[in-house]
Amino acid sequence: MFRRYRRYQPNEFIVVGVDTAWGGTDYCSAQFLSKTNLDIPTVYHSKVLASEMTPHIHSELERIYDETKVKPVVAFERNNGGIAEIERLATLNRNGKYRIYVEKSGIGTTDVVGNTVKLGWTTSSATRPTMLSMLKEAIDNKLIQIYDKPTVNEMFSFIISQTSSAWKAQAEQGAHDDLIMALAIAWQLYQTERPPTVVKTSRPKPKRTRFHV
Repeated sequence: MFRRYRRYQPNEFIVVGVDTAWGGTDYCSAQFLSKTNLDIPTVYHSKVLASEMTPHIHSELERIYDETKVKPVVAFERNNGGIAEIERLATLNRNGKYRIYVEKSGIGTTDVVGNTVKLGWTTSSATRPTMLSMLKEAIDNKLIQIYDKPTVNEMFSFIISQTSSAWKAQAEQGAHDDLIMALAIAWQLYQTERPPTVVKTSRPKPKRTRFHV
């Protein structure tokens, strides 16, 4: 289920994009993108229901925190049953070792303002072209180091096809695009998410006591 390409490093900040699936021929996928190193050390890819995937992702997120001491941020796609799994993931996060992405307002436009009240990522007719365009630009400029061969293979089978109303980027017939969609979500998190700021508190200096002889 997990394909691991290197160890997590201390103080490394990881953002995770998750593409959910109902089952059948679809895969549940997650791309673990290091904002620190701009590579993808871990990929989750399994033909399971979203409900089966959630405990696996939870365990990996806790493992990341244990090894890096930095809380990762995760965004499940809200489509395909993802909303219920986001709530379940929030319930599993009893130890507070990771953060769940809060959707930003203005996604799909050039004016991303701030947080909404929605957990997770919504793939829609507005957000899909933007997220895929930004991912393509990052890949064309070699900003992300990708070790995972199945992810690269999906990119070669990703085409622009004409629908009844517009042109759409999607996997060619018989191919999959779940790894690409998960990576596109992760890249969006790369744009907006920051590691938690550690506030250092200074200890008050001890008062000096003068002794009179």
